[in-house]
Amino acid sequence: MEILINNLQDKLEVEKKLERLIRKVVKKVLLEKNERNKEVSIALVDNKYIQELNHRYRDQNKATDVLSFPQEDELLLGDIIISLERAAQQATEYNHSLQREVGFLTVHGMLHLLGYNHYQAAEKKIMRTKEEEILAGLGLTRE
Repeated sequence: MEILINNLQDKLEVEKKLERLIRKVVKKVLLEKNERNKEVSIALVDNKYIQELNHRYRDQNKATDVLSFPQEDELLLGDIIISLERAAQQATEYNHSLQREVGFLTVHGMLHLLGYNHYQAAEKKIMRTKEEEILAGLGLTRE
């Protein structure tokens, strides 16, 4: 299992603690799904960067919090793009820590890489339940 984290933004300092959390979340999701030999790439970006990607790949010209790009590769599970700037805004809005928000966004992105979606109400309920189970298992409950 290989987890690559690239900080491509300069709005927020990325502490080792945050990187460790991201790695821990990715490992937990992969182990729960029995996907031990996978590689995941995570890019930490700002709102401008994620807006450009969202516009290019999803035809939505607005910033979002997380994007996932699954790969059809035996080894590479895919790429997750997280806007740290947006995560910080949402952490304040939802009144919890940046760690909890980044943990949630990482779980959310990982589940998308594994085929989960939330387009229909039933899918959304399954995905939200799985997200909360994983976060609770990591001690990242809503504060």
